[in-house]
Amino acid sequence: MEKYFIVFLGAGIGGGARYWVTNFVHKYLPAFFPYGTLFVNIIGSFILGLLIYGFDEKEMISLNVKLFFGVGFCGGLTTFSTFSLETLNLVRDAQFALASLNILLNVIVSFLGIYFAYLITR
Repeated sequence: MEKYFIVFLGAGIGGGARYWVTNFVHKYLPAFFPYGTLFVNIIGSFILGLLIYGFDEKEMISLNVKLFFGVGFCGGLTTFSTFSLETLNLVRDAQFALASLNILLNVIVSFLGIYFAYLITR
């Protein structure tokens, strides 16, 4: 039961961080594109990469820390469901170029986030 509570706490903090980052980004970037979701997906991928490749593979963190940050925080911070909804809304509004850009950026740049974290930790 302790492990569920650890994940619960991390996810709550990650969800709060997602809300804050998304609102912060939307203050400074145009609202016609879901930049907030893109940012949290990139940040979360980078953090998860640092956690796994920088610490976990080198056995520098405990299972509880990995659960808190990897499953909880990063799981609460990043959001594939919101990404999917925002992409569908762009398609529904006939914004096909923006929908395609959203898919490409979220997939490719999030992948690059975790890849750079992997490179940094090697």
